[in-house]
Amino acid sequence: MAERRRRLGDWGETIAARYLEHCGYEILARKWRCAAGEIDLVARHDGVLIFVEVRTRSGADPGIAAESITGAKCARLRKLASVFLENHDLPAETPWRIDVVAIAAGSQQQLVSIDLIPYAVEES
Repeated sequence: MAERRRRLGDWGETIAARYLEHCGYEILARKWRCAAGEIDLVARHDGVLIFVEVRTRSGADPGIAAESITGAKCARLRKLASVFLENHDLPAETPWRIDVVAIAAGSQQQLVSIDLIPYAVEES
């Protein structure tokens, strides 16, 4: 089961990266890791650094994926964004945000829907 979930997640991240590139985003990093965890995608669009959480679920309702972002997950994403900024010596005034890409996949890993949610996680 864990292997199947990992494959679905990897597939979703690939789909999300392609989608974002198609929308004009520049992908800077995939699966960026540190001691605090992992950021699925780091991108740049219109001068803004964007940390992207990809949520992939089997089924036709992308809302299920988007709704899976808990308060604890939001806090961890904010922490990861902060660590990324510190590790890359980016100025404190660097504009950034956290987006979610929610993907619904069919039973054979075919794309059913994709939803980009800008500013999905508020800065605190």
